Amino acid sequence: MKKLGMLLSTLAGVALLAPAAFAQAGDAAAAGKSGLQWLAAIFGVGIAAFGCGLGQGRIGAAAQEGIARNPGAAKGMFIPMILALAFVETLVLLTFVTVFIMK
Repeated sequence: MKKLGMLLSTLAGVALLAPAAFAQAGDAAAAGKSGLQWLAAIFGVGIAAFGCGLGQGRIGAAAQEGIARNPGAAKGMFIPMILALAFVETLVLLTFVTVFIMK
């Protein structure tokens, strides 16, 4: 319960900073990104990487468990596992590229 409270309070803090980070000011918009925008972008990439790590861990664990139950199916599980890992990693890379495009 304590972990959930910490997660929700962190997400609420990020959600409260987002409108201020992306609000446009006259001179600040011409000068480039403000510090809060970079902070929001860093949090976004961090959250995406955290989710990617969890997802890839679950994919690997499920594949290993399936192979342990049925070793004969290892060849049939390999390609779908690699494909799923590539899809999960692509989401993080797209988040990372989006941050640089916003510059």
